[in-house]
Amino acid sequence: MVNWKKIINILGLLLLIEGFFIGLCIIVSLAYGGEDFQAFLLTFIAILVVGGSAWLPTRREDTFIGKREGFIIVGLVWVMFSIFGSMPFVLSGTFSSVTDAFFETMSGFTTTGATIIEDIESLPHGLLFWRSLTQWIGGLGIIVLSLAILPILGVGGMQLFVAEVPGPTKEKIHPRVKETAKRLWGIYIIFSLAQIILMMVGGVDLFDAVNHAFTTMATGGFSTKQASIAHFDSAYIQYVIIFFMIAAGTNFTLSYFALHGKFKKAWENDEFRFYFTVIVFFTVIITAGFIILGEVSVEDSFRKAAFQVVSIVTTTGYVTSDYLQWFPLFSIIIFILMFFGGSAGSTAAGVKMIRVLLIFRNSYLELKRLIYPSAVVQVRYNNQVVPSHIINNVMAFVFFYIVILLISVGVIASMGYNLDTSFGAVAATLGNVGPGIGDVGPVENYSHIPVSGKWYLSFLMMLGRLELFTVLVLFSPSFWRK
Repeated sequence: MVNWKKIINILGLLLLIEGFFIGLCIIVSLAYGGEDFQAFLLTFIAILVVGGSAWLPTRREDTFIGKREGFIIVGLVWVMFSIFGSMPFVLSGTFSSVTDAFFETMSGFTTTGATIIEDIESLPHGLLFWRSLTQWIGGLGIIVLSLAILPILGVGGMQLFVAEVPGPTKEKIHPRVKETAKRLWGIYIIFSLAQIILMMVGGVDLFDAVNHAFTTMATGGFSTKQASIAHFDSAYIQYVIIFFMIAAGTNFTLSYFALHGKFKKAWENDEFRFYFTVIVFFTVIITAGFIILGEVSVEDSFRKAAFQVVSIVTTTGYVTSDYLQWFPLFSIIIFILMFFGGSAGSTAAGVKMIRVLLIFRNSYLELKRLIYPSAVVQVRYNNQVVPSHIINNVMAFVFFYIVILLISVGVIASMGYNLDTSFGAVAATLGNVGPGIGDVGPVENYSHIPVSGKWYLSFLMMLGRLELFTVLVLFSPSFWRK
């Protein structure tokens, strides 16, 4: 039997957390003229009323959270946060459509970075800050945040952690989930502060530095500038962002080890070395291509290639140039990289490097098994044999990912879009990348997508952010049986 009262209780508490962040936006709004103050104030009141009404009557409920409750909470909280998070956009008149506001907000919380705003710099400071904050909150996850600051969720918290942080590994840096969450958020905050300082050293004002640090560490890609990072026209700023995108796309457990001086332990991790190799390999290929074509200087070639490769691999989605105007082979490489994703345990989305690595290794061993049928060959990761159920999980994930991708391309194409745009929109939202190809490329946006398309792509964003299974399990009849 599903404990609905406990689910309502926790959702009420989580909504009150969102109210705290809305309160921060009220302060920012007042500091910059208060154009959007009323919209945030009304949202804050609505959240207090609804969240308080859900939490207070159920606060004495049994604290146990089972696996089913965990999946339901994680599935519902992203929708709930997006519904209430979209209110400032609607109440301020930024969007006349609830659909547009929900799409933008879901894109923020899932760190997708797909936008439908055609003049970003016209938005008031409060709303710009809220867009960035939604990504920063969603970067490490709403549930991970709650586990860090709400001790009441410590009981049964593992079920929420497992539901929101799916994948082939569940590495923790502390035996207790709550302490793990605190340490993860500690690293997240340290990196965010470091980027803010370094960007300000490069001449970026405090407001823009904070916003870009939030969306970089979340690998979200929302910018306060219409031209994204190209607006700053600074090699220093681009290198700073490249570094922090790489850090954000790295497993935060490894970052924890590195910050404690255990660099060897971090470097010996198979996934990290594969992640780093992919970035270097494709950066070198595209850089060499630019140099051969004689388009720009060696340093410009390297920086342009490195920035876009890192941005797409980590699913951040920042742009410094229109990669669709590059030599066709380079554009294809960028599109392929949309399916890699960053490391497991990072803020990046996508298929994830560990899955790609395990597929490569398992496929190679299948060839060896054909040549040596009697040989006992097993997939290894970090010098450990990978259990068969992990390989099966990875294969199932990739199978579902491809099936959902192809079906979704058909859905978008049925709305009148060509193959490029259909593939681009689906790959970019399911992979939480943001910019795609075709009419949703790096210098375009999603404003032209019809209402039904925006709702469908919003669903894909959440599906990709929670890595398929957490959402798909809710549609399984067996999940709801007693």
